[in-house]
Amino acid sequence: MLNDAGKRAAAGTAAAAVILAVAGAAGLGAPVAAAPPPEPRPAGLAWKACPAKDPVEGTRLKGLQCASLRVPLDHADPAAGQITLELTRAPHTAPSSKGVVLLNRGGPGAHGRDLPAFFTESVPKPLAASYDWIGFDPRGVGASEPELVCDPEYQNPGRARADTVPASASEEEAWRARARRYADDCTGRYRAILPHMGTADWARDMDAVRAALGEQKINYFGYSYGTYLGAVYATMFPGRVGRMVLDSVVRPSGVWYGDNLDQNVAFERRIHAYFAWIGRHHSTYRLGDSGREVAAAYARARTALKAKPIDGLIGPSELDDVFLADGYGDYGWATHARALSAYAVRHDPGPLRKAWQPPSRLEQNNYTVYNAVQCRDAAWPRDWGRWHADSERLYRQGYRFETWSNTWYNAPCAFWGVPGGPPPRVGGASALPPILMVQATEDAATPYPGALEMHRLFPASRLLVQAGGHNHGVSLSGDRCVDGAVAAYLASGTLPASRPGPDQTCAAGAEPAAAKAGRAEQTAAHR
Repeated sequence: MLNDAGKRAAAGTAAAAVILAVAGAAGLGAPVAAAPPPEPRPAGLAWKACPAKDPVEGTRLKGLQCASLRVPLDHADPAAGQITLELTRAPHTAPSSKGVVLLNRGGPGAHGRDLPAFFTESVPKPLAASYDWIGFDPRGVGASEPELVCDPEYQNPGRARADTVPASASEEEAWRARARRYADDCTGRYRAILPHMGTADWARDMDAVRAALGEQKINYFGYSYGTYLGAVYATMFPGRVGRMVLDSVVRPSGVWYGDNLDQNVAFERRIHAYFAWIGRHHSTYRLGDSGREVAAAYARARTALKAKPIDGLIGPSELDDVFLADGYGDYGWATHARALSAYAVRHDPGPLRKAWQPPSRLEQNNYTVYNAVQCRDAAWPRDWGRWHADSERLYRQGYRFETWSNTWYNAPCAFWGVPGGPPPRVGGASALPPILMVQATEDAATPYPGALEMHRLFPASRLLVQAGGHNHGVSLSGDRCVDGAVAAYLASGTLPASRPGPDQTCAAGAEPAAAKAGRAEQTAAHR
């Protein structure tokens, strides 16, 4: 989920962040395997200096080492063919290593080769020096091969997309037809690959990485969807888990249709909290002195953009793309409020033109893999009547900001060319090494109840809660309480004492000022 990265509104840019009929609670789903598969034969990795900049992703790789790993497309039938995973490493600089930390940004579908640089710059220097930090592009993602990209017109038709909120049955049918074409295009391009894109396949890839690194156990840090991936790995391979941090935690029993319905409710609360913040800074933005007035100004801007999209490209759906990021985190609140103010008050489209950019190939790749994993992981409703009824119900109940855009974002799963589910079983015995879970109580992308559920499924885990926090991706964003607890756990295994409910609580920091955010806004791009 997330992270991150975040996902944009329907058929808009997908990035890393997170997330989001259920085939049943994940904790009750069919086991992935009766027993762990045989130990993968270590393949070894030929590390070499990375280029300064990733030619595929455009991210900074300077100072990192790169390697490739061939893994089976189908781990149950290794003779059926192989795919390539691309990895990076920031090697330990201390006299000895505590081991490896495998890093995942989320998505599913978010790239990850730049993450070792971010982590080594963000954690305390002694901690950064003590581990080998491993980034990787999961199967189908970024520099890994094959890279999956379906029907580019679904995300980027070369003009403003139709309003995601259908005004008639015919408009809804047009969106539904587009979603079906997208799913059919994916099936036509990747028929042999799609059956092997589920989270269980990714977890087996992680274990192949562990074996290639020559490690008996791996440490792991995952954001958003990466929390689900880590939980599935810990369930499948409990004896191969070292220290594990899961930040912004997915609700396992909701994968994935139910989790997306939860998001529709949670994002409504977050966008109105943002509008209320804009209202408190009326002297700066002139959009109204209450959240209600700001919401009305946003609705007027949306109507105007529907009538006349900026440059023919930025209509109401693209406006929602921009502001969806403000439900994921407050890092861009000031920038986007200024853009809305410029358009609504001064009739200046320039800042909105700058705020929205068409999806890049990498972002289209992220979105394709998002669908490939989530559509495969679990059963989705195949009767469009279910999707329509749920979307209409939530919209009528007042959850309007994300409901229909989220519907179209996930709609390809209604027509996906391979069946989904049952979801991997998730849960661990008390003998499993304790996992540290980190969660903001007001997170919209992975709402708080999901962390409570995951905490219960892993009895030895500890839950660190940022009370009042509303950003998706809490760790390494400047909260000394959270970051200190995470660093202590990674450095020495120190954990909060076990208590009923959350095991430790950190108070969220102050809301952003009306001026542009500083370091937090810059580092947010890393998740």
